[in-house]
Amino acid sequence: MAQPNQGSKVLLMGRAGAGKTSMKSIIFANYLARDTNRLHQTNFIEHSSLRFLGNLRLNLWDCGGQDVFMENYFESQRETIFQNAEVLIYVIVAVSDKRGSSDLSKAGPSENAKDLHYFAHAMDSLRQFSPNARVFCLIHKLDLVHESKREEVLRIYERDLTNTATGVNIKCFGTSIWDETLFKAWSQIVYALIPDIHQLENQLKHIADVCEADEVVLFEKNTFLLISHSSRRNMQDSHRFEKISNIVKQFKLSCGKVKTSFRSFQVKNSLFSATIEPFLQHSFVMVVVSDPQIHGAATSANLWAARSHFHELARGGAAFGAHL
Repeated sequence: MAQPNQGSKVLLMGRAGAGKTSMKSIIFANYLARDTNRLHQTNFIEHSSLRFLGNLRLNLWDCGGQDVFMENYFESQRETIFQNAEVLIYVIVAVSDKRGSSDLSKAGPSENAKDLHYFAHAMDSLRQFSPNARVFCLIHKLDLVHESKREEVLRIYERDLTNTATGVNIKCFGTSIWDETLFKAWSQIVYALIPDIHQLENQLKHIADVCEADEVVLFEKNTFLLISHSSRRNMQDSHRFEKISNIVKQFKLSCGKVKTSFRSFQVKNSLFSATIEPFLQHSFVMVVVSDPQIHGAATSANLWAARSHFHELARGGAAFGAHL
């Protein structure tokens, strides 16, 4: 395990031009997607100590992807890089910018083979030095693939990566900096690092029951990544959380440009009301209610009581309480 003062060691790997630094900057440094072309290429390894949910520190190793660096990682630097890793995020481009084509038959077998070659070395290194690490594979720049081909392309990459990572449990996501898919993937990654997450989910279920809410959702304050949620009814849109993350993040950035700050907002129509407001020091809560008999004042009162309850849980030693 990583030392407590170092935080959770997270490796961000992939070949040059995969978009690793861009996605990191959008999630943690409030970059807009259109501004990421100003970022420079990562040389060797850039270390970042990122705070998420206040006390949860991510010790992120952004590993430059030029071939000379990749070969060095798996030869002379294997132990240094892969020892004590809790998470590996491996990024592969769904289609090469240089090819200008989304046709897999033109994808350049040597390039695909090299991607899988390096990924296989990463899996071997993890098995030796961090066998319990979680592995997330991001099939990135999926927006460059024609919409009709995206699911097929994602399945092919997922199949090849899974076959390469024999004995390792990996999760694959198709991502793009231009839509909400990036937030979905990174929410899942951070979710894996939050202690006692199931206890937190039980507490959110209790809040939803007390508020008679359709859904209660918890977001991290700065990144607005999803932390956890509890639903009391089936929701039609399975991508709603990452869409909300993306929308609110953009709104917060717009507020910053005019030197004001985002506090809260409410969306209300004839079918439901949804309120987003601060919850604890490092989190925001969204409460969705469709029952017109439930007044907003009652929901606000219940949230105030829930805040006190969570403070008591934190004082009582709940692992997740220290981060919210």
